[in-house]
Amino acid sequence: MNRNRLVPLMAAAAVAMAIPAPAQAAPVTEHADTQAVLDSYQAGAGPGAAVHAGNRTHSWEMHSGTADTNAQRSITPDDQFRIGSQTKTFTAVVVLQLADEGKVDLDAPIERYLPGVVDGNGYDGTAISVRQILQHTSGITNDLGKPEADPDGTYSLRETVRAALADPPQFAPGTGWGYSSVNFLVAGLLIEQTTGMSARDAITTRIIRPLGLTRTSYPRPGDRQLATPYLPGYIGGRSGPFFFWFDRTFAWELSQWATAGAIASTARDMATFDQAIADGKLISPTALAQMRTTVPIPGAAGMSYGLGLIRLDLSCGTQAWGHVGDTATGHSSGTFATDDGRHAALVTNTFVQAEGTTTRTQVIDSALCGTPAS
Repeated sequence: MNRNRLVPLMAAAAVAMAIPAPAQAAPVTEHADTQAVLDSYQAGAGPGAAVHAGNRTHSWEMHSGTADTNAQRSITPDDQFRIGSQTKTFTAVVVLQLADEGKVDLDAPIERYLPGVVDGNGYDGTAISVRQILQHTSGITNDLGKPEADPDGTYSLRETVRAALADPPQFAPGTGWGYSSVNFLVAGLLIEQTTGMSARDAITTRIIRPLGLTRTSYPRPGDRQLATPYLPGYIGGRSGPFFFWFDRTFAWELSQWATAGAIASTARDMATFDQAIADGKLISPTALAQMRTTVPIPGAAGMSYGLGLIRLDLSCGTQAWGHVGDTATGHSSGTFATDDGRHAALVTNTFVQAEGTTTRTQVIDSALCGTPAS
């Protein structure tokens, strides 16, 4: 998401709340190290945070703080929340499935599939490949611009792309790396053009239903709801022993984020999804190898970017694959899986704009490294 544009902290409809800081969850003896890291992360994050982890034979959870500022309860692995940029991995998988089917060439120019869409204002669709779009090496802007809403207040995918491309490129194609949600809006248009169906329907029929992700959904335009139980989202902060939170759970029209960040899911479903990618259940071995061909992420030691997928180098000497996500609805999250069957999904109920001394990837690293391989 474009943080500068999408996250005004004091929106007019916000309702402020101040509550005492809740007690931390009692440590799980077997994973006491991860509990300590999670507690440290939550101290600089939302009212609550939780991790769902495990391997092929068992899973475990731990939590810190509270899921709801109005009711003391722990975040569960089945609480639905908005996964933000973890949506990008779903979008990339569908494009790679289309590549497996011979319908998309990753090294073809985007102009072949979307003639005239990525053109003008410094853009040349004949010089930007599908691969560069999925890997954030296209140079396309990360500014979502000012799209014009339809009469019902929703946004079409084509309009969001048009508005974003009014902003000039970050750099010439293939000459750098620059994170861009607009890349994945373009990828959404590519899916629609190639499949003849909405990106929502393509992701649902190709990934969500086949994997049985019953708590995962790509919302229809105008649908801002979450399925019960859900994790409220907050924007705000803390002062001494008090939280000051603004509930933003239903404040945003999700169609503006579309294939870059609109999906809602749960920690359990996200672990299933990422493990399915690692296990080769969604794309061919050739496509998976392409997805995992990475370039460095500037300023992010131990992390590199493939095609809608992040490689995380773990402290225990292996790699995990997944993505992170942040949304202005007040959710920050991340899910990663390893080839030997370990997985970890983390969520907190605020948009963490600047991580403190403990980061979400440190929590995920601790959970993965503290879980035996299956």
